[in-house]
Amino acid sequence: MSPKESRRGGGYSVPAGRPYALGELRGKLGSVGDLVRELYDGSHPLEYEPVADTLYVAFKTAADLAPVKSHTGCAQHPNGALDPEAPAGWGRCLLCNGRRRRGERSIPAPAEQRRLGYPVPDPPYTPDILKHHLQLVNDQAFAVSVSSPAEQYVELADTLHRAFIVARELSRPRNASGCSEHPGSPIDPTAPPGEGCLFCVGRRQQQQRPPGAPRMLPPLRRGERRTMQRRFDRPPGL
Repeated sequence: MSPKESRRGGGYSVPAGRPYALGELRGKLGSVGDLVRELYDGSHPLEYEPVADTLYVAFKTAADLAPVKSHTGCAQHPNGALDPEAPAGWGRCLLCNGRRRRGERSIPAPAEQRRLGYPVPDPPYTPDILKHHLQLVNDQAFAVSVSSPAEQYVELADTLHRAFIVARELSRPRNASGCSEHPGSPIDPTAPPGEGCLFCVGRRQQQQRPPGAPRMLPPLRRGERRTMQRRFDRPPGL
């Protein structure tokens, strides 16, 4: 038994800062609950931005309360380099994948990998799904205490991350123009329904101009130079 435990009679020692962080987390969840109650199916994406911001702050607080997750998902190299070209079914650890590529059979099979260790819910993302995740977050946040095991804080951080992802996706600009190439483009009010993308309308008008009409020059890529053809010969001596 350590001296610290003997002085406390062998009782449980609360981690430093946990009571304050837990109270701050519950306060954040109370404020985000008030924001979500004002939302409905037709709410503008800008109305979801404060919800996503508050949920992200609450998630970071919950992640600090929980044990640190492995960046690579590897037990041997939790904070090692990530493999940018990891084959399907392999882990994210660059060191272990390098040994697998060399044919070393002592490397164990990787466990299920998740991006940065936190789950991402599948679409669709709707206000009802956001409220469902928030209900789970509130139930978990008020069920934990300063003496709860680490697994409960891990579950709380995971659920908060799901709620944040849904709120973040709902805060993105909607595709009001119906254009898959320019989803956030302005709308031409004179265009037919489904063809209101102002960028595509301008492109069609450029293509339909009669021969000889002035045309807008195409944009240049970085590093390229435009070669212009002279309409008139240069006067001699210049």
